[in-house]
Amino acid sequence: MSYKSDIEIAREAKKRPIQEIGAKLDIPSDHLLPYGHDKAKVSQEYINSVQGNADGKLILVTAINPTPAGEGKTTTTVGLGDGLNRIGKRAAICIREASLGPCFGMKGGAAGGGYAQVVPMEEMNLHFTGDFHAITSAHNLLSAMIDNHIYWGNELGIDERRVVWRRVLDMNDRALRDIVTSLGGVANGFPRQTGFDITVASEVMAILCLANDLSDLQRRLGDIIVAYTRAKEPITCRDIKADGAMTVLLKDATQPNLVQTLENNPAFVHGGPFANIAHGCNSVIATRTALKLADYVVTEAGFGADLGAEKFMNIKCRKAGLAPSVVVVVATVRAMKMNGGVAKADLGAENVNAVKAGCPNLGRHIENVKQFGVPVVVAINHFVTDTDAEVQAVKDYVAEMGSEAILCQHWEKGSEGTEALATRVAEIADKDESNFAPLYGDDLSLLEKVECVAKRIYRADEVLADQKIRNQLKEWEDAGYGNLPVCMAKTQYSFTTDPNRRGAPTGHSVPIREVRLSAGAGFVVVICGEIMTMPGLPRVPAAEAIMLNEAGQIEGLF
Repeated sequence: MSYKSDIEIAREAKKRPIQEIGAKLDIPSDHLLPYGHDKAKVSQEYINSVQGNADGKLILVTAINPTPAGEGKTTTTVGLGDGLNRIGKRAAICIREASLGPCFGMKGGAAGGGYAQVVPMEEMNLHFTGDFHAITSAHNLLSAMIDNHIYWGNELGIDERRVVWRRVLDMNDRALRDIVTSLGGVANGFPRQTGFDITVASEVMAILCLANDLSDLQRRLGDIIVAYTRAKEPITCRDIKADGAMTVLLKDATQPNLVQTLENNPAFVHGGPFANIAHGCNSVIATRTALKLADYVVTEAGFGADLGAEKFMNIKCRKAGLAPSVVVVVATVRAMKMNGGVAKADLGAENVNAVKAGCPNLGRHIENVKQFGVPVVVAINHFVTDTDAEVQAVKDYVAEMGSEAILCQHWEKGSEGTEALATRVAEIADKDESNFAPLYGDDLSLLEKVECVAKRIYRADEVLADQKIRNQLKEWEDAGYGNLPVCMAKTQYSFTTDPNRRGAPTGHSVPIREVRLSAGAGFVVVICGEIMTMPGLPRVPAAEAIMLNEAGQIEGLF
């Protein structure tokens, strides 16, 4: 049996005008700022007007560690949102925007799949409403103004060796990781070593996703530490006088984007920090707006629960005063078999023992999420090669863990395939049994917070940090930043810092390579192992297969 590709299904979508989608949430058409006919931004004025509304129930979708077999977290998020609407609930979806880097690199699109997609798929995976371009421009405006300040006399006394603000680009380009700028003589400034990160790792991206409104955005931008003097006194974006112009560039980008699912249900798509190198959640503005307009809001956090869910709970919920009612952990039979030692080429054959051998990875995530005091349901994202015995093995294992696993067929059937999951999730959310709390308090030292995540989430024995890193953390504590949470930058493929160690390993160490203070965003980034904040393209990038066909349609986006 042959199946249509995601892009073929998306092309056949019977989209409704975006004003009709807004009307489902009672958003007046004059408060929708349309980008074409099928996407719009929601005005800040309207968002301000609904702040007195009661909040709906917040449902987080997360997953096991990603494998080449595929898990389908975004697909499940969309399918669950459609399923809730199917059973008569007023539900909205909140997901992140796609980065051009992985679209042209390895991952492909980020709008769901099969019959559980958000559309317009091509625009969402390319330029969309220009938010990432605005973030890139605002970030690099600050870079330009720092170097310009030094060039024209350096009134602030910036130590050129201690400029910590790097540039960004929304593309995987390893050649830009470490560079030297200002070569070519006096007219071009003072040569110094710097580098590029990918836009999704920018502190400006994190700030946009954590800010409450424009004034909070400008305050946070002003707090960014960009450099230090020779006396190690911090220089901020506000000192450079760039915060006002950056806010102007981000004025429209802060307004959430409204689009629709294939079943014409509302979806907010806003912000896009990666979860391996950044905090991995869509914007607070979008989530809060959805909670004021819908009775149930389904959102996702990137990669596995050891990264996205941990940061959703410890950073986003802590900062925004949010609390999830239930967490859905996505798993697949295929991924369980890969964790159980089966090669990708052999995943089609039934292997119940391998499923059982791979389930501890899922079990670890269930245990970890429960540490936050939130009920957990497992969604088994169905593949056509799954056998009844393999599915039952996962269900039995999850039952032993004190949770329940529900088979979902949304990729093939849309909302019809998630009715059971939607019904159960709504039941649990309505019981109000969540006792959510972050994993650690603000008063722990920064290193203790790192150790808490490493030991309780990754199940590591120790954190390896040399004296230079320990001294840096202590300096930040002495400067008043000790109350900040930590944002762990770590490989998504394993609980360890070794991407090849699948399953549920113990007895490992977490080496810290670097720490960065994001004073505006309000967290400390802890870079572990070999993780890169500027990814590279694979040997055969997805870009090689992306093109326009004879009909002028885009081919090659997943």
